[in-house]
Amino acid sequence: MTALLLDLNGVLFEDGTPFPGAVEAVASARRRGHLLRFVTNTATRSQEDLRADLERMGFSVGSGELFTAPLAARSYLQRRGWHPHALVHPAIEDLFADLKLPQGSAEDPDCVVLGDARDRLTYGALNRVFQLVQQGKPLIGIGRNRCFREGGRWMLDAGAFLTAIEWAAGTEALVMGKPSAAFFDELVASTGLPAGDCLMVGDDVEADVAGAMARGLRGVLVRTGKFRPGDEERLPQGGLVIASIAAWPDLDDSVWSSPAPRLPPSAAPE
Repeated sequence: MTALLLDLNGVLFEDGTPFPGAVEAVASARRRGHLLRFVTNTATRSQEDLRADLERMGFSVGSGELFTAPLAARSYLQRRGWHPHALVHPAIEDLFADLKLPQGSAEDPDCVVLGDARDRLTYGALNRVFQLVQQGKPLIGIGRNRCFREGGRWMLDAGAFLTAIEWAAGTEALVMGKPSAAFFDELVASTGLPAGDCLMVGDDVEADVAGAMARGLRGVLVRTGKFRPGDEERLPQGGLVIASIAAWPDLDDSVWSSPAPRLPPSAAPE
């Protein structure tokens, strides 16, 4: 078995409309026996809402196939038994609710989780994050994206606030969204397969494809979504480019027959 890891916005759809041939390409991958993961850094939508949107567009999403940056962060914290202070969007705060310390606890949080909390990113809320991090609590970011597109406009993303806290506290965050190593390690672990048996398809040459290939996954860049002319020249060796996800079925067999990339021993996952 092999795993096909598909970025969402920019690969499968844009502004809520599937790209031509996208639904058919995913169905073809499922028929061929690929294990699927629908992958996104989105930290402002619940798992249920994301799944409902995909299914409304015609994509069938099985249990456990949706993998988000907030879910990667939760898995990381849960394995370590950490209790976070979470400054995140209301849509995903329930994901961390059972990991938090009980209200009124005399203990301090073990770490801080910072995501795209939108209007919750007030001075007071950010200052609380800064104070905890300054005390030595690990800072965990849900993505480091500078910006994103929504409704045809570019929007400021959480990476700007994460960088501000890092600079002010003199620390470095562990980022649990693409393109971080920790994110792709959690993603691969969710498949139960070796990294070389997983292929990431994305529209962002750095966050999606190069980030995945740095952890030993295969990578394919699509010329849709965030893609800009010249991005193909920044692909790591062995990365492929296709016009859109609709071209995937024709490429499928040749990709898996080629040798898998090897992860340098110094970069091996924990």
